[in-house]
Amino acid sequence: MKGYDEMEVKSKRLRSGYKIHILCVIFLAVFLLLPINSDAARIKELGYIDGVRPNQLIGYGLVIGLNGTGDKANTIFTTQSLANMLEKMGIRVDPNATKVKNVAAVMVTANLPPFSKIGTMIDVTVSSIGDATSLTGGVLLMTPLKGADGEVYAVAQGPLVVGGFSAGGAGATMQKNHPTAGRIPNGATIEREIGYEFLKTESIIISLKNPDFTTARRIEERINSVYADTSHAKDGGTIHVKVPDHMKENTVRFLSVIENMDVKPDMLAKIVVDEKTGTIVIGENVRISTVAISQGNISVMIKEDQKVSQPMPFAPPSAQTVVTPDTKIRAEEDKGKLFVVEGDVTIRELVNALNAVGVSTREMISILQTIKAAGALHAELEII
Repeated sequence: MKGYDEMEVKSKRLRSGYKIHILCVIFLAVFLLLPINSDAARIKELGYIDGVRPNQLIGYGLVIGLNGTGDKANTIFTTQSLANMLEKMGIRVDPNATKVKNVAAVMVTANLPPFSKIGTMIDVTVSSIGDATSLTGGVLLMTPLKGADGEVYAVAQGPLVVGGFSAGGAGATMQKNHPTAGRIPNGATIEREIGYEFLKTESIIISLKNPDFTTARRIEERINSVYADTSHAKDGGTIHVKVPDHMKENTVRFLSVIENMDVKPDMLAKIVVDEKTGTIVIGENVRISTVAISQGNISVMIKEDQKVSQPMPFAPPSAQTVVTPDTKIRAEEDKGKLFVVEGDVTIRELVNALNAVGVSTREMISILQTIKAAGALHAELEII
């Protein structure tokens, strides 16, 4: 009887495992059949948290080591800056007597990322402000980078990477890209941090990059579906979110959950036309009322010939050769193709209808402008 009981237990385990396997297969199949909202975007792509932003830094410095392509002698601020730098090192020179072609005055700019710590390296951009012809091969001397408040937040120094060159002789020159601007990867070291006090507050503010009332409402509803009664849309571009009591000690985790929520943004019905390149971009919400469209072309061909009339043999001396122009003009007009666009068509139906007629991109631009003038295009038409 003992062996029989063990066999019965094993049989029950096998049946239980088989049922669990079947349930897993069914769950996977149902999950794969669920519709996926491909138009949804994360909240971090639709907006940003107020207070979390980069800060601009700027500084004035000198680039040395140039091969005769630096500022000319009449660039007063370059020679004055060089003299001041040498004086700090114990060398006194007369700025008016300084003639150095291997030095260029530059402005150094950088972006201080949020939450940057002391010692972090950031990229900087170096741009000439004098009459230097090239910064290729130059080295930036130690340059303090200041913020809008006048405080120094980083110090930049290092060799430049220039993405262009300039070469020439007495008669011609050749230039590629801009040799008077370059970058220094990891060329600045952060020396001062910026505090973010909003992490200690009881609420945060989400500002939309493209303000829209519908999108703001959808974000409010999406957040409230996870954290009930915490989100409130103040207007079309601002959503106030209250930090739940159990998340106040872990605001970073709360913000991570919020910014990764998927929301389908609402789009304005809009058509953008670039007449210079013939590019047309049509939004998905564009609608057109019932209209009849006819597009036809007129082609004119002009052919010029010259007919020469010479005097007959034994003609009097006064007879002359006469040249008369012979112009032939032919005009052809394509037969107009009239087709009807039914009301409330989608963007796919509109494109299919225009493609069926065989219109070119230029003709399509003209058709869209005409439909808009007729009041049948329910969208904003922007021409850039």
